[in-house]
Amino acid sequence: MKALIVDDNDIARATLAHLAKQIPGLTVVNQYSNAIDAYNHLQKEQIEILFLDIEMPEMTGIELTKNLSGKDTIIIFTTSNREYALQAFELNIADYILKPVMPARFLQAVSKAQSILESRKENIQMTQDEFLFVRDSNITRRLKLDDIFYAEAMGDYVKFYTREKMFAIHGTMKSAEERLPKNDFIRVHRSYIISVSKIDTLQDGGIMINGKFIPVADAYRKILNTRMNVF
Repeated sequence: MKALIVDDNDIARATLAHLAKQIPGLTVVNQYSNAIDAYNHLQKEQIEILFLDIEMPEMTGIELTKNLSGKDTIIIFTTSNREYALQAFELNIADYILKPVMPARFLQAVSKAQSILESRKENIQMTQDEFLFVRDSNITRRLKLDDIFYAEAMGDYVKFYTREKMFAIHGTMKSAEERLPKNDFIRVHRSYIISVSKIDTLQDGGIMINGKFIPVADAYRKILNTRMNVF
């Protein structure tokens, strides 16, 4: 895994570089004291992991992350402040480490990034044109995966909900879970699979998607919170 370290503090960069050397398979290809130089690097080379400070002059880590929208780089924030946690959640980063960075915490973050990379390898890369075929009133229709808000079990059927309508297909939640890409969908209840990008709010006992309350079972809550980087 190729990584960049971006931090305007010399000691912080040296600490992260030292920790990275202890992890087999993780290579820090460069270090930068500002986000602009890191951005220019990322336009030229594919980097798997970005260890990124938040408070930096000229361009903050938050701003850099927004400018990298659409790239596959996994971002791990390293910061001294807790106050950016909500923004980090909204940007769907991999992890959020508070300084001083401890070895065990660093390893945990890298392990999470490795899991994300492995998940990507196991699943066919998604594009806006990928789809499922579903039978609707004896007509087989093409349903774009990006249009799906959530899936709900109903007896021997699974109902797929989009903004406009619902499609019911004969099958099980297990088969639906296997078919839907793990990068984009997550099981939150024995009866529900949801699109992570379609979540509006998280609240006690469940989540809201397109005006629908969907319960989150205790067995899946920790997985969801980890996936969404909830603090």
